[in-house]
Amino acid sequence: MFGKMISDMMIKPGKSPVFETPDKYGLEYENVTFKTGDGVMLSGWLVKGGTDKVIIQSHFGVQCSRCGFTQEGKGIFKNTLWTSDIHFLDQAKYLVEAGYSVLMYDMRNHGNSEQKGWVSWGKDERKDVVAAIKFIAEHPNYQNSNIGLLSICMGQGASTFAFGMENEMKSFKNLKTMISVQPLTYDYFVKAMGLPTFLINAGNKYNKRERNIDLTGDSFLPYVKNINVPTLVIQNQNDPMTNLDMVKRYYNDLIVEKEMLWLDLDKKRGAAYVWLGKNPKPIVTWFDKYLK
Repeated sequence: MFGKMISDMMIKPGKSPVFETPDKYGLEYENVTFKTGDGVMLSGWLVKGGTDKVIIQSHFGVQCSRCGFTQEGKGIFKNTLWTSDIHFLDQAKYLVEAGYSVLMYDMRNHGNSEQKGWVSWGKDERKDVVAAIKFIAEHPNYQNSNIGLLSICMGQGASTFAFGMENEMKSFKNLKTMISVQPLTYDYFVKAMGLPTFLINAGNKYNKRERNIDLTGDSFLPYVKNINVPTLVIQNQNDPMTNLDMVKRYYNDLIVEKEMLWLDLDKKRGAAYVWLGKNPKPIVTWFDKYLK
């Protein structure tokens, strides 16, 4: 019973509605769909700015969709991440104003994308990242655009897995840079939540036995060395849901041009996600440096 409860909390899809649209922000967009290499249909928005540079945003997992996080329907976890809704269209707006187009999509098992299996904390979702890049690289209006990744939590895990496990990543010559927001592995997350060891173990056993998924171990960390584009890492140093030594390991293992941006924010993981939407200068400055 406890094993299923923990497993459902961490990997069960269906908790991430698309709760607002770009027109609320005065943004021009089109609804798009595209399919992954393993046949999963993804849903997203192509928010229209310039055609010479595109940002692909990959959101955080389980509780989030392309447009961010809403407290509605989160029950006892309503205020764990943050105390209000988190709006990822905030960063889409300032990126468009800076001349970028933005692809915002729901990863598999999130938002309006196809629900197929379980949330894998980035390993399966790596194929979604590849599909999103391929969608832009083959789009008639954007095939010559330079591409930057804005990869958030599980989105950055999926991106890192993609760099390490998907040979196709080497073929995207227009992929120029990544911003990696708050790297986090499953093991460190469940420990930081303060769950008793017996509950963590019960969840892990249930995942392996009933759902054929193993989230334990180093996760995406062994693949950090395979990232081949300049990377900015952003982390709230007061985030209670992570392990800062793990974040430092992620940064230290990068062998590309890199920068680390430590934030001093509230003791909530979601504080950095809100900051992301309200502080365009460091984001736009980084992307402008590499997406010329």
